[in-house]
Parts: sequence; C-alpha cells; structure tokens
Amino acid sequence: MRPIQQTITLIVALAALLFTPQMAAAHSSADSTMLKTSPERSLASTKSVVLRKKGWWQDYSDYSTRFRAEQLVVPGALFLVGTLGIGENAPMRGINLSVRDGMTTLRNGRYLHFDDYIQYLPVAAYVGFCTTRRIKAKHTVPERICVAAVTYISMTALTNALKYTIREPRPDSHGRNSFPSGHTATAFAGAELVRAEYGWGYGIAAYTVATGVAFMRLYNNRHWLNDVLAGAGVGIVSAQIGYWMLPLSRKIFKMDRRKALVSTPMYYPEQNALGVACAMSF
Repeated sequence: MRPIQQTITLIVALAALLFTPQMAAAHSSADSTMLKTSPERSLASTKSVVLRKKGWWQDYSDYSTRFRAEQLVVPGALFLVGTLGIGENAPMRGINLSVRDGMTTLRNGRYLHFDDYIQYLPVAAYVGFCTTRRIKAKHTVPERICVAAVTYISMTALTNALKYTIREPRPDSHGRNSFPSGHTATAFAGAELVRAEYGWGYGIAAYTVATGVAFMRLYNNRHWLNDVLAGAGVGIVSAQIGYWMLPLSRKIFKMDRRKALVSTPMYYPEQNALGVACAMSF
C-alpha cells in the first residue's frame, strides 16, 4: 500500500503546483476588477459625466439652426454656373448674348421697373406673416427679425464684395458692378426665408416672385443671365447664414423661446377706423 500512497501524494503535489499560479492570477484579476468597480472610482466616473456640459452654442441651437452640407448644393451650383459667364471669353458668353438679344426683342423699347419694389415682397411676407395666427411659424417674432437682419447683412456684404472685386460690365454699359445681381439676391434671400419658416406651400409663391424679379433684371437689360443665377445662389446661402447664426442672436439678446409676440390689424366699420391688437405670452 505504501507505493499507492506515495503515488497519490505525488499526484496531489503535482496538481497543487499546476493550479496554484492560475488561482493566483484569477485572484489578482478579481482584485483589479474590484478596484475598477470600487465605489470611489465609480463615483468619480459618474461625477466626470455629470460635470461635463454642452457649450452655449448647443444650448441655443435646434434643428433649424444646424449646418448641413446638403444645404449648400443648390446655392453652390447656381453660383458656380454663374461664374462661367464672367469675362468676354467666358463659356457662357454666347448664351448671355442670346438671352440679351431675346429680351431686347421682347422689350421692344418698353422698360418696366417694378422689380425695384417687388424684390422686397418675399422678406416683407416673411416678417409680416407674424400678424396672424393662421400661419404657423417655427420661430418667434424677435427671432425672425434677427434672422432677417443677419441674412441681409450677409447678403449685402457678399454681393458688394463680389461686385467691386470682379467689376463685370453691365449689359447696358452703365457701371461695372453687374456680377452678381443684387435685386435677385434680395428676392431669393426672402424666398428662402419664407420656405424655411413656413414650408414649401408658401415657399413656392415666394420663389415665384423671386424668379419674376430675376426675369425683370434680364428684361430691363440690367444684368446678364449668369448674374441672376449667381445672385440667386448668394441670396439662398445668405438666408441659411441667418438661421445658422440664430444661436448667437439668442445668446446676445437673451431670447426665451417660450415668449412670443403676436399682432394683428383690426378694422372697426362703425367708427371707420383701423387699429392693431398685440398679445404677448409669458
């Protein structure tokens, strides 16, 4: 029996030698896991998540003010095509001359200058729609005023910078500030504001007016075709800049989106008088 006891003792000893390192490693791994998940470390990690705050720009932003690359596709394409008509040897030179000759025949010496006035109609609608509750807007009246102001500051800066840098002659030979069309940029900026704020239902009407302004600039021989294409691109992107910069306007003017001002015109037939009613929600 002694050899059997010695054999059993040897097997137990070998097993102890084999399993001791693995048990030690498992023990050390468990210790490290306990250290990682200790209350102190868990509390510290939780505090780091809680203390991390968003920037003020995100706090004042929403979906309508976020930059999206696809927003640049249409205005970028319009402006790029417009640049193909700059200069006497430009690729669009032949098209420009053909359009000018066609407008000369259509005009037959009769000029119409109502485009000087209707260029402001889209932006007037954008701000003026605030006088009725029947038309649902995405932003409050002060926000829309800020968006419109930033839009036209941007549009004026971009248009004048291009006009007096490129110095393209007008088709009627008066002045060298033809590219891009400022009237067209003004109208298309307002049309894009209407579309972005009130949807395509009203946006189509606003874009129809803007297209009419662009047509009249060609009809009156004040711009080349490429001028109005580039002007439309500048106007659309300027309106987008107005919305992109709205978080900054909200921060500067401390706007609370829960407050809204609504005004509506009123007529009193018995007194034959006009008035305005205003209401503000707090």
